[in-house]
Amino acid sequence: MGRKKGRDISGWIVIDKPAGVTSTAVVSKLRWALDAKKAGHAGTLDPAATGVLAVAFGEATKTVPYVTDAMKCYRFLVRFGAATTTDDAEGEVIETSAARPSDAEIEAALPAFRGDIQQVPPQFSAVKVDGERAYDLAREGERMELAARPLFVESLILIGRPDADTAEFEMVCGKGGYVRSIARDLGRALGCLGHVQWLRREWAGPFSVTDAQTLETVERLARTPELDALVQPLEIGLEDLTEVRATAEGAVRLSHGNPGMVIATGVEFGEEVWASYEGRPVAVGRYMGGELHPARVFNL
Repeated sequence: MGRKKGRDISGWIVIDKPAGVTSTAVVSKLRWALDAKKAGHAGTLDPAATGVLAVAFGEATKTVPYVTDAMKCYRFLVRFGAATTTDDAEGEVIETSAARPSDAEIEAALPAFRGDIQQVPPQFSAVKVDGERAYDLAREGERMELAARPLFVESLILIGRPDADTAEFEMVCGKGGYVRSIARDLGRALGCLGHVQWLRREWAGPFSVTDAQTLETVERLARTPELDALVQPLEIGLEDLTEVRATAEGAVRLSHGNPGMVIATGVEFGEEVWASYEGRPVAVGRYMGGELHPARVFNL
């Protein structure tokens, strides 16, 4: 294997993903546009979905799990009266209903979808079944019994009713939530069936759609210093963790993957934190009484 070509560039670019492209295709395009050696994204969006897709480069890819685990906010439109194979507008209609819910009926059904809930992923999803992706099996026409997974829904509110057939919602939830499952289960709970018409991720952890770039901008600025200037620092991905400061000697030890001395205030023993030295992120790990025991080290 030859060395991966490209520059050692580290940081984040947030994209407002358009409909019709896969998350992987967006990452590939950005990697090319920045001529970056390494890139990845935090939290897949379905091809039909739009909104925040945070793309990490270089050493920032080590912070992806912290963004993937963070809370996320979605706006979406549910169409009542039909269930589809994919639980969104892309799939084939498999069942219909003439019933339509009132606003009051919708409001009464929502509390069951808030807090700590159990959610069965859609048939067409990236969940693994016996080592295979659910969507690969679903494409072959298999119906699977997918296990329910825990999901924390901080809020789920009805925003509007464009017409009797549709309702717009906003949901803030934790890791691993499927908006399509919410639409499907809400439709069933209301006795009218339902699927997602459109879906937009407004924010994911520290990244908001208001700070996002379009793919057009990326293409226009490809391979220029102007695009480099849009790369946000690696440590934005660590916003949910407390920052501690490494001593000069501690920074050297940490950079070699060894426990190093840090200066911290108000940090609990065993807490996951990140350490900086002279304004640069050095490592993420557990704080153990004056020392950081590193789990991930940044080579910046």
